Amino acid sequence: MVESGVPYLLAALSAVFYGAADFTGGIVTRRVAAIPVVLLSQAIGLVLVALTLALLPAAAPQAADLWWGGAAGLAGGVGVALLYHALAIGTMSVVAPTTAVAAVAIPVITSIALGERPGWLAVVGILLGIASIALVSRPTILPAEGGQRIGGAIRPSGVGPALASGIAIGLFLLALAQTRPASGLWPLLTARLASVTLFAAVVTVGRRSLRMPRRLAGLTVGGGALDMLANTLYLLAAQLGPLSPVVTLSSLYPASTVLLARVVLGERLNAWQTAGVGGALVAVALIVRSAG
Repeated sequence: MVESGVPYLLAALSAVFYGAADFTGGIVTRRVAAIPVVLLSQAIGLVLVALTLALLPAAAPQAADLWWGGAAGLAGGVGVALLYHALAIGTMSVVAPTTAVAAVAIPVITSIALGERPGWLAVVGILLGIASIALVSRPTILPAEGGQRIGGAIRPSGVGPALASGIAIGLFLLALAQTRPASGLWPLLTARLASVTLFAAVVTVGRRSLRMPRRLAGLTVGGGALDMLANTLYLLAAQLGPLSPVVTLSSLYPASTVLLARVVLGERLNAWQTAGVGGALVAVALIVRSAG
């Protein structure tokens, strides 16, 4: 285990890039169907990790590392699909925090159950981080009491698919963390192979069109690159440091998305989101301080 704060720095940076990738994807999927966007971004990630592996020194992955990577890719692919479905049918103020908190809870609970014992500063940081995820995911405009009414019907909350999405994303984070540092980025290659195969099958069976405007395709490519960078940083952090604080830091990505929406789109932060961003910064400081 690395006794410095390097894994925590890598995890915090992964949250920044995860949030940026989600922000980019959110802009594109306002105008284009989600499945083509996800397939293109995942395919770009596959190309990038393959090119990166060719430039890096030779790694020594074992079969278990590659299988864990493939399992992570399938879980992550299912998680993304369920997330988009939940956002399409549900209320974002319910979907976003449910998914994010479930995603961080699965690896944290598992790591503690398997014997990991973070210090008290790290525990406080983890709890504060989970609370911050929920706060920063609160919408600027709250839905009407009792649900959001659309076309005379009550829109469902989307809790079911959101919870399933969070569990799948949590399994993605947990599976990647099982790989060894000696495996390098090979688990990410098998993860992307699995997810691209999954979405390609969905597109083929559903006979979905992959066409989109060039500008939106460019944004999708950029989002795919950001997502792969975030995955790389998270993988390195999880291989080097204790899982529970690392995965908590990586899961603070909604703060990055909210801040980008404020800077780029001019969206205002409400009081809950401001408190969430502040809490996220304090959580990072506590977790990093625990490494000292």
